[in-house]
Amino acid sequence: MTNIISYMDFERADIRVGTIISAKENFELKRPSIILEIDFGKEIGIKKSSAQLIKNYKSNDLINRQVAAVVNFEPKQIGNLISEVLVLGFPDELNQPILVEPNKIVPNGGKLF
Repeated sequence: MTNIISYMDFERADIRVGTIISAKENFELKRPSIILEIDFGKEIGIKKSSAQLIKNYKSNDLINRQVAAVVNFEPKQIGNLISEVLVLGFPDELNQPILVEPNKIVPNGGKLF
């Protein structure tokens, strides 16, 4: 059984939707990643993230996709990049991330509820 949390605990994680506007492979890290620039709309703006997506995605295929991300974590140094948001995904059968994406286009910056 997992730990039980309150709804207030859930609300503390600010999970928003954004559109990937740039994606570049980074093989200089221990675990190769794709550097993403994600547009979260006027209120939050454009944020960067490093995501270990290379096994399931090509950089060019990520452009214009909407993804879910936690936007209120402290920025984290990953190699030579400051990752500002945590892009969310589920593990596939090989434990590689599959992105969480809305199945219809929604406004950037929308908060998960």
